[in-house]
Parts: sequence; C-alpha cells; structure tokens
Amino acid sequence: MQDLILGIETSCDETAAAVVADGRIMLSNIISSQVDFHRKFGGVVPEIASRKHLELVNPVIDSALAEAGVKLSALAAIAVTAGPGLVGALLVGVNTAKTLAYAAGKPLVAVNHITAHVSANYLVHEVTFPAVCLVASGGHTSLLYLRNRQESKLLGTTRDDAAGEAFDKVARVLELGYPGGPAIDKLAASGDASAFAFPKAFSGRDTYEFSFSGLKSAVINTLHNLSQRKEEINKADIAASFQAAVVNVLVEKTCLAAVEFDVQSVLLAGGVAANRMLRKSLQEALYVDGRKLFCPPPELCTDNAAMVACAGFDLYRLKHFAGWDLNATPVIDNILQAE
Repeated sequence: MQDLILGIETSCDETAAAVVADGRIMLSNIISSQVDFHRKFGGVVPEIASRKHLELVNPVIDSALAEAGVKLSALAAIAVTAGPGLVGALLVGVNTAKTLAYAAGKPLVAVNHITAHVSANYLVHEVTFPAVCLVASGGHTSLLYLRNRQESKLLGTTRDDAAGEAFDKVARVLELGYPGGPAIDKLAASGDASAFAFPKAFSGRDTYEFSFSGLKSAVINTLHNLSQRKEEINKADIAASFQAAVVNVLVEKTCLAAVEFDVQSVLLAGGVAANRMLRKSLQEALYVDGRKLFCPPPELCTDNAAMVACAGFDLYRLKHFAGWDLNATPVIDNILQAE
C-alpha cells in the first residue's frame, strides 16, 4: 500500500500543494504563482504574499487532492514548509496544515525549505550516495554534503546576498523586471561574458562560503560610471559578464567539494538551478572527472509542494512528527530536516 503525503508550500510567493506517493510518484503538483502581483514592486512584498496565500491556500489544496483522486482520509501524513522563509507567508501554510492534520487525524510533518529543494531531485532521479548538493535560490546559496536522503552536513553558505537575490537586484538596475533570474539568463545569451571583469568573491580554496554583495555593487558602480561618462550601456554584455561571475564561483566551489569529499554524484537544486549557463557549465566541469550531475527539471527547481511532500515522506518514515505547537521558523541555522 502506498504512503500518500500531502505537501503544502507557502514560504515566499508561490502557494502550492501536491500529493506524492512513496516519496517519488507525483500524483499532483499545483502551483499558484504571485509573480504578477509583485512584479510592479520589483520584488516580493511580504504583506501582499501573506494575504494572497490566505486567499489561495484552500482552493490550491482542494485542486491537488482532486487531481490526485484522493481524499484526506487516504493520506498517510501532511507535510508543510516550516522555514526558512517569510514568516507571515509560512504561518499561512503551517496553520493550514495543522488544522487539516488535526481534523483528519493525520501526522503532521515539518519540512525544512532547503532540504525540500534538495529532495526535488529524488522525484526524478535515482541518486547514489554520498553526494554533494548546491542549493541556489532567491534566498539561499548553500553547499551540502549528503550522506543519504536523511543526513546532510552544511559545508558553506552565503555571508550576504544569495545568488538569486543578486540576480533580482542586478535585473532591477538593468530595468529588466521581476523575476530577474530568467530575464538575465535570456539577455545574457546575446552578450559577451568577457566584456566586463566583475569580481568573483570567495573564489579561493579555503572556504565553501559565498558572497555576492560585492559583485552586485560592482555592477551598480559600473552602470553608474558609464552613465556619468555618457557612454553606451550594453545591457547584454553586462548581464552576460555578471552571470558568468556568479556561475563561475558556484561551479568552482561545487567541484572543489566534489573532489574533497570524493563523491561521484553532484546535485543541483533551487530556483537558480534553472539557469541554463549554470546547468551546462557544472555538467561540463564534472564530466571531466567522470562525475554525474543530477538536476530537477525547471518546474521543480522553483518553489513547489511536490518537493515538500517528498522531503516529508522521509520524515514520516522516520516517525519525525511535529506537535500541534509547531510554529513558523523564518531562519533555520542548520540544513537538516526541521523536526
């Protein structure tokens, strides 16, 4: 008999629900994006995100159950993103999941958002362990060592801006709109990545930590100087040079970790994992040493509930259940599953 997990995700600006069987088979994966509501502000407005989650969470859950053809009574457990994320947005999902689990008499599972991104790979790949995983998104840039699906060690994270956050901020100053990642990815394809020598912070071999605020500032200063001198601004070249600076350091650190920990499997996860240059560059770099890259399809790189249900399945099998006092945790210091 299959263990059916309902996953609920409301950590930022996607309201999502999904039903996954046995931590692998997606029976439904419903995502309602708020991008259009936030675009005019150039980024996510937390209060707007929370209010939209309140409006959408129940219809999205109903759609996920209907598409999967299951009732609440058939579920093994209900999994929800408890953090990290926007606290108001998280609270909508957490309180909804607690209510449903209590009413249906089902176990409640609290999932770490970063772990969920890693788990997106397990929905589409048979991953061999141990492995190294790079999680790069709008709010997080972390490098992990994975002993198995349940155990991970944080090797390094960002000291300031995450990679995705840098993409959004640079896209804003280039007037490319929101979200910035896809816009820069598209524009960079027609630019010269060697046109500007932007800095690669923390590119040495003594740390697995990241920093992108200096790179972001360098781009802003370059644009300001060009404007002051009334010189032509080639946005495609700037986008390509910026993207190359981000991708190069992500690939370099990930490959160094793969060599140090002697792993054959490398995972990529998070919204920035949809970036075409990052996927191509990392795959080519790993291929030289005979290592294999695992990466979800683009629709599973961005926030979704199938990854939450997948991560929740592992916790369910370990009987790591949350209590009715579960609260949203906007900042989680470790990358292990939130229990």
